[in-house]
Order: sequence, then C-alpha cells, then structure tokens
Amino acid sequence: MNITVFVPCYVDACYPGVGIAMVGLLERLGHDLKFHPELTCCGQPAFNAGCWDEARKVAARNVDVLTDAEAVVVPSGSCAAMMRKFYPELFHGHPQESEASAVAGRCHELSSFIADTLGITDVGASFPHRVTFHDGCHGMRELGIKTAPRKLLADVKGLELIEMEDSNVCCGFGGTFAVKFPSISTAMGETKIGTASETGAEYIVSNDVSCLMHIGGLLKRRNDPLKTIHLAEVLVQT
Repeated sequence: MNITVFVPCYVDACYPGVGIAMVGLLERLGHDLKFHPELTCCGQPAFNAGCWDEARKVAARNVDVLTDAEAVVVPSGSCAAMMRKFYPELFHGHPQESEASAVAGRCHELSSFIADTLGITDVGASFPHRVTFHDGCHGMRELGIKTAPRKLLADVKGLELIEMEDSNVCCGFGGTFAVKFPSISTAMGETKIGTASETGAEYIVSNDVSCLMHIGGLLKRRNDPLKTIHLAEVLVQT
C-alpha cells in the first residue's frame, strides 16, 4: 500500500524520533511511504481556539496535498481526530467540502491503521520492560481507539503491560487548556502520574505525543525515574 505519513508540527519540532520510528515501522511492514514537506500542522490549535477561518487556511493546504493519497497515517490521536473527524465539519458549506470529507476518510491514527486496517498485531518488536498505557482523549473519545494499541503491545516480545487505574482519564494537557488553566492541568497530570506509578511500570506508553509531552515534563520536574515513550518507539524496536 502507498502510505503518506503526516508528521504533526510538535512531533517534527520537539520529538522527531517519533516520526522516524513511525517511518521505520511502516517500512518494516513492507509499505511504500511518501512524505510531503509542505504538510505541517493539522490546524487543530486554531480550530480548538474558535479561529475556524485561520484553521481552514492551514487545513486547506493539507486537503490539496492529500487529495490523491491512498492512505494517510498519523502518529497522534489528536491530530488524526482533527483530520478524520473535524475536517468535514470545518469545511462544511465551503468549496473544498467534498475533498475534505474524502481526505478525512483516508486518515488513520497509527495503531488503528496497523491493528484494524491492516489486521496486524505482531510487528516483530521486542521491548523487555514493564509498561502501562495512557489513552489520549482525542484518540479514544473521538476515534474510538482503545483495543488497537493494546493488541500491538500484547505481541511485543518481553513486554509486560500493566493497566493503570483510570487509564482513560485525561492527563490534563488539552492543548490550550494547559495554558489557560495551568494549576488544574498540573493537578490532573500529577494524578495521572500517581496512578501510573502504582503499577510499578518503567514506562508510560501512549499513542499521543502531546500527552507524553505534558506527563514527561511533570516527571522531569519531579526527577521521577518513570519514563515516557511513544507507541511507535516501542514497536520499532527489535
């Protein structure tokens, strides 16, 4: 299958290893990949802030570039949700409405694409560590992604998955929420770290880098030995 990879702006700027891991993983599975440098942001920050005209300008470029893509894979539940779920709403009544809806239907979050679309759970990975999984809000609530990442982790050699209590509770990031309500955001993050620590895991794994950025920042401030890692970075290891 010809796959176009979409690397979110914050992944490109802050966590490029996640994008590299996604590429390595999909290539290992035998797919031909395309990457368009002009694809940058999905438009979600402006969309969530209520600046839909500005978000539409950003998203319109993506729609133009991705019109002929066979499949678009994103290593982020939030960005995938923006493109798959909200592009049709953003472009409703606008000239690119039909094109945006078509592109939306071909956008996939990474774990769902591998486990659900391709039907693969064993990607040949090895990661001999105890981990716990955090469900990002957008991926789980907007796209319904819950079992796919766990199926993939279950077939990783040497990995022990220990579910934390309330794994589906928000970590407190929420994009601009963390900026507008830092005290609440921090408290929610501390709660998430507490429930993760109770599992005795070495790593918190998630399929959304934005959550890991928030949680990882709090862990660093605490000098906590618990580490964060993106699902793609786990699955690419052999």
